[in-house]
Amino acid sequence: MSQLALPLRLDDHAVFASFLPTGNEALVGLLANISSERVGNGCWIWGPPWVGKTHLLQAVCDRAGDCSVYVPMATLAGAGPSLIDGLASRELVCIDDFDRIAGDGAWEHAMFTLYNDIVAEGGQLVVSASMAPRECPIGLADLASRMSQLPIYSVQALADDDRAAALQLRASHRGLELPDETARYLLSRSRRDMASLYGLLDTLDREALRAQRRLTVPFVREVLKTVSG
Repeated sequence: MSQLALPLRLDDHAVFASFLPTGNEALVGLLANISSERVGNGCWIWGPPWVGKTHLLQAVCDRAGDCSVYVPMATLAGAGPSLIDGLASRELVCIDDFDRIAGDGAWEHAMFTLYNDIVAEGGQLVVSASMAPRECPIGLADLASRMSQLPIYSVQALADDDRAAALQLRASHRGLELPDETARYLLSRSRRDMASLYGLLDTLDREALRAQRRLTVPFVREVLKTVSG
């Protein structure tokens, strides 16, 4: 078994049901098949921050269950490559923020070994990064070649109308009703990246529960005034 002691909790909202697939239907379908049917060898997904890469990798692991492992390089890269020794014993390995270790020789050799072991075991590897494999600064040519063999998908950002729908989907998943008018109000009063919007929704969820209020525009306006200072 892996030496990687990963009691990492997946975010409770990071499931396929709470991810709006607009613009990414083919990718979401592929990941759902990977996690449910073990179809294919895996894939490489890329895109700018806050488009949902982490959400999707965690959704894959949530659906696949104990045979999978989620490895966030943004927080674990500093622990050293021995952390992933033996991970090929899992049927499905998800490496988030792969580019965080690109250019590090020790990490790259460990990832090359992991890739080969996963293939030999008939497992699957799902990788996320900020860029496509050909643009990723991987120093080990053999590793770059292997990663380029994975199916590559760009995660598309949501348009404004879709951001409102994504907020409503997340709210519904939490058991909240977010009316259209309130969703539009939030978009007009907040930063438009999904991380900021979801963070604000978390705050509204807590405040609505505490005050036993619905997410109306007047209530949201009150909360925003408190948050802003």
